[in-house]
Amino acid sequence: MTTVGVPKEIKTREYRVGMTPAGVRQLVSRGHKVLVEKSAGDGARINDAEYVKAGASIVNTAADAWGADMVVKVKEPLPSEFGFFRKDLLLYTYLHLAPEPELTRQLVKAGVAGVAYETIQLEDGSLPLLRPMSEVAGRMAVQVGATSLEKERGGKGVLLGGVPGTRRGRVVILGGGVVGQNAARIAIGMGASVTVLDVRGEQMDYLEDVFGAEIETLYSNPQNIEEAVIHADLVVGAVLVTGAKAPTLVSREMVAKMEPGSVIVDVAVDQGGCIETCRPTSHDHPTYEVDGVVHYCVPNMPGAVPQTSTYALTNTTMRYAVELADKGVKAAARASKPLALGINTLDGHVVCQPVAQGVGLEYVELSKLL
Repeated sequence: MTTVGVPKEIKTREYRVGMTPAGVRQLVSRGHKVLVEKSAGDGARINDAEYVKAGASIVNTAADAWGADMVVKVKEPLPSEFGFFRKDLLLYTYLHLAPEPELTRQLVKAGVAGVAYETIQLEDGSLPLLRPMSEVAGRMAVQVGATSLEKERGGKGVLLGGVPGTRRGRVVILGGGVVGQNAARIAIGMGASVTVLDVRGEQMDYLEDVFGAEIETLYSNPQNIEEAVIHADLVVGAVLVTGAKAPTLVSREMVAKMEPGSVIVDVAVDQGGCIETCRPTSHDHPTYEVDGVVHYCVPNMPGAVPQTSTYALTNTTMRYAVELADKGVKAAARASKPLALGINTLDGHVVCQPVAQGVGLEYVELSKLL
């Protein structure tokens, strides 16, 4: 039997929760015990009674939940949670370690087995646990970008869809993956003029097949990026390199050439951001200005829509949570290559190469520890 803890998220305005009652039921039916911190699901409108009905035990403190064999969360631990780290802990959550050297060092120092949602990868290269939140963040990016373009919020006062006799808003999306596709879908639906830049020819073919003449695709090189960005009303950063720090595609100089009141939404901020002027913000203070350009850089955007996000996320995470609880981290990794790719730290080592490169720590092959 594995004891699984579900602590309440403490990141600013993070209302998601790491497990739904359906997930609790799955684990309990397999003989495991689930400890849910009091009120952990309130933000997603899941009350304690629902967890109890599914078979969970409600605990009063974060320490009680973190004291479990395995902890299931949504967001990476914050410094106030580092004290809960210990050698026999299995942590299963979004980690985004490449731009977080201190968190990585703390996990390594304590010997925590850290399994990151965002690096579990299928044979076709897809990231099944990142996809649902990328879908949410991509769609939200255009919503918050459209709002930020309003004059009273510091924007230039452009309506993305325009009206007859006026120009439509120009939306430029850097990256045509899951985030970019979903951002394009909403931007097109709002009537904007949409350009997506990507380096993959097959991805651009796909986007044009799906969206037809409603979208323009451009090869992502420095010249095309600069020309598109400086004329954009809204730029969405949607670049991802699995497990690694996001590459910087938009320089400070490019930002300075944009019209005042233009907006940047960098969805890649949780991996360091793909825009040089990006720095993490919070839902309390989501925007700031650089050279008159409004920047929205909230790392946990999906936390603002916790009902949708919690259920979308746990639909995908529970499969691997069950494997980890049933078998333990090492046996589960030996049985599942996708899950093995999700392990970022183990036995005091960094076992994900892009993370090791990002934080400047030694990389050890996972196979040597299994």
